[in-house]
Amino acid sequence: MKPQTPSILIVEDEQKLRRIIELQLTDEHFLARAVPDAETALSLLHTEHFDLIVTDFKLPGMNGLEFLQAVKRFDAALPVVIMTAYGTVESAVDAMKAGASDYILKPFSLIELLIIIQKELDSRHLRDENRSLREALGQRYEYENIVARSEKMQAVLALVERAAPTNSTVLLGGESGVGKDLIARAIHTHSHRASGPFVKINSTAIPENLLESELFGYEKGAFSGASTSKPGKFEMADKGTLFLDEIGDVPAATQVKLLRVIQEREFERLGSTKTIKVDVRLVAATNRDLRAALEEGTFREDLYYRLNVVAIDIPPLRDHKEDIPALANFFLEKFARDSGKPVRTITPQAMKLLMDFHWPGNVRELQNVLERGVTLSADAALDVADIHLDTAPSRPHAGPSLVLPEGTTLEQWEEQMIREALRLAGGNKSQAARALGLSRNALRYRLSKMGLPDPPEKEM
Repeated sequence: MKPQTPSILIVEDEQKLRRIIELQLTDEHFLARAVPDAETALSLLHTEHFDLIVTDFKLPGMNGLEFLQAVKRFDAALPVVIMTAYGTVESAVDAMKAGASDYILKPFSLIELLIIIQKELDSRHLRDENRSLREALGQRYEYENIVARSEKMQAVLALVERAAPTNSTVLLGGESGVGKDLIARAIHTHSHRASGPFVKINSTAIPENLLESELFGYEKGAFSGASTSKPGKFEMADKGTLFLDEIGDVPAATQVKLLRVIQEREFERLGSTKTIKVDVRLVAATNRDLRAALEEGTFREDLYYRLNVVAIDIPPLRDHKEDIPALANFFLEKFARDSGKPVRTITPQAMKLLMDFHWPGNVRELQNVLERGVTLSADAALDVADIHLDTAPSRPHAGPSLVLPEGTTLEQWEEQMIREALRLAGGNKSQAARALGLSRNALRYRLSKMGLPDPPEKEM
């Protein structure tokens, strides 16, 4: 059956722009209908079907936000793209909170508008399919190097199946060790970009002062030590996928540049004025609560809404323990093959030990336990004695109770801990933050709040 031609409603009071958009969308084989105000648009919604709405934010009579709210009352699933000027970006973010799918800043190119429209149509198709997700789970999804027998992990793979063929940005959430990198690679492998590069970068593994140059590249002489020019990860990922891990720890200045690349698909290398255009699909991942980061002011709202187009949350291993036997046997076979060891099975007693453990490190911890067991085992079956689990408390205490040193306030104790962590890390904020269980931005916030100096990042 021939797919239905998408129908788009344009709401723009400026006649010339309204006509240009209508003609361009018609040339691209969309069914386009253009009107000058929100009131006319609302009356059309009751008589005609539309797959997407493109509307100006400033309209005569009912404004864009009021129109958006009326549309969402009529059809909550109908995508709405807001057109707005640079001076009203905050209003556009408010519109995203109220349910707008995306926004585009004026002046814009028609190609940029077409890209956003196609992305939102793809996303709507994805959301429509997800309504029947439970029925779809009757189909078993199989991906290379991913073990997912449980209903929860099958639900994750069902989302991957639907998101992969689109160009939509994907935000992966979940604790460390749940396999976000494997899911990101599966999205790339099953997309139309599979023949292009898959480039990964972990923002916490790179000193803060080097992250921008790693992402965007630099020209010779851009800074001390830049003896040659070097492309960044965005250039390397052109026509492919960029997997940005630990997005929640990207510093504020770099967040601004990331937002621009997502919106305009262009950037400049450090030390250059030449604009480079790229075609990159972004998959981001975080083990932090980005909404909490929004409240703390450490993560930009507009960037969050740009990233959170398709959200996929990967459950911790303790929430899908039924996958442990298959995962354990998968790792057993892999490590036995790689090492040439004769280990072939896991005894029932050893498997029960694995099933009863709480796995704070998730699948990565299970993998490490199996690798160690296979490496040290001398028998054909992995037994209880071969399973070494870290059952020690995660934060042992020297004293019998959690009591501050005499004469020390909580604020003073916290300051001492931060100073000591920075000293042990040689001034490296990233390393100190990890030792304290904080993000880099959270550490910088505490340094500022306490009036402590914010030492420059030392390279490792």
